Amino acid sequence: MRVGILGLGSYIPEKIVTNYDFEKFLDTSDEWIRTRTGIIERRFADETQATSDLATIAAKRALEDANLRPEDIDLIIVGTNSPDTLYPATACLVQDKIGASGKCGAFDLQAGCTGWVYAAVTGLQFIKTGAYKHVLVIGAEVITRLMDPTDKGTYVLFGDGAGAAVLGEVEEGGIIDFELYADGSISEHLVYPAGGSRKPFSEEVLKERGYYTKMNGNEVFKFSVREISRISKKLLDKTNTRLEDIDWFIPHQANVRIIQAGAEKLGIPMEKVVVTIDKFGNSSAATVPVSLDIIYKEGKLKKGDLVLMVSFGAGMTSGAMLMRW
Repeated sequence: MRVGILGLGSYIPEKIVTNYDFEKFLDTSDEWIRTRTGIIERRFADETQATSDLATIAAKRALEDANLRPEDIDLIIVGTNSPDTLYPATACLVQDKIGASGKCGAFDLQAGCTGWVYAAVTGLQFIKTGAYKHVLVIGAEVITRLMDPTDKGTYVLFGDGAGAAVLGEVEEGGIIDFELYADGSISEHLVYPAGGSRKPFSEEVLKERGYYTKMNGNEVFKFSVREISRISKKLLDKTNTRLEDIDWFIPHQANVRIIQAGAEKLGIPMEKVVVTIDKFGNSSAATVPVSLDIIYKEGKLKKGDLVLMVSFGAGMTSGAMLMRW
């Protein structure tokens, strides 16, 4: 059985936040942000929007693209690090909002910025085994609310967004293979310290500002550059695929310097690399499906194109997926 993408959809919030906006309250500048990250602007969700709202719009667009109804979906998986609440799962809220309540299974998957790749690989297994016919996989974040507005090292990096794909059986092409990886021994480099069972919310948490993300930028940078090339090469070797045969390389949009360094280390020319971070920032688990949908909607993605997608993030995790469009 060949399993591929039957429909794609994405949603980027309307609110644009430029680097100049940060100059008003942070010790930073447009030049500092651009030269170190490649980001010019990013999108912030409206105050009335939560992750499930962004995910729902992307999901509906993916269903429309696939020419399917909500009741055709057997399972919904949402890859996210910024759920509406710890429970219920954001996927259950999306299920209700698209009109599929009681008609399919739904759960969240948390794997850092690699969440959508992990979700897509998980959905693939349900279809491959014959358990389900159509699986809706979504990467969605309102991640900006987990960042410290006083920390120029993290707050300027992130944006909000959602990307969705309907997986199902295809006659040609489809997902060829994948690689997933994690190294929990270095997980302390990117954490959201409080709010879980280890450190519930308290006066101490409020005082320490433990309700915001903490990141060791240098270590995350080194891990990310290494993983872009390492896991990509492993997948290419596993599938006997030549690097020159790749038509599109879609990396997680964390930092343009990471993307450029990883592409150089891998040996893939930048004209084949999809870069969206300049306009949207790092929307965590949403960056890969959003970037894929953008080149699809722009007509750049052609039938038969070979697409290599790779992501990396908190955990520390990484994942790569090779697909024939």
